[in-house]
Amino acid sequence: MAWSWRYEAGNGTSLDDDELPGELFTSRGDAESWLGENWQELAEAGAKQVTLLEDEHAVYTMSLEEAE
Repeated sequence: MAWSWRYEAGNGTSLDDDELPGELFTSRGDAESWLGENWQELAEAGAKQVTLLEDEHAVYTMSLEEAE
């Protein structure tokens, strides 16, 4: 089983930017830890939200925009 992040615009459209990392993880915890360390860079690159994928199954979606 592989875990990954799908990077999305604010409307949920998938971003297919070669500048965004295509990381694969062996566990959910590793994927979530990596996001915790890299979310700001992803937001600066244009991702407004991310969806955690287990293989091709969407587990949850989370905003990368800071709360005001």
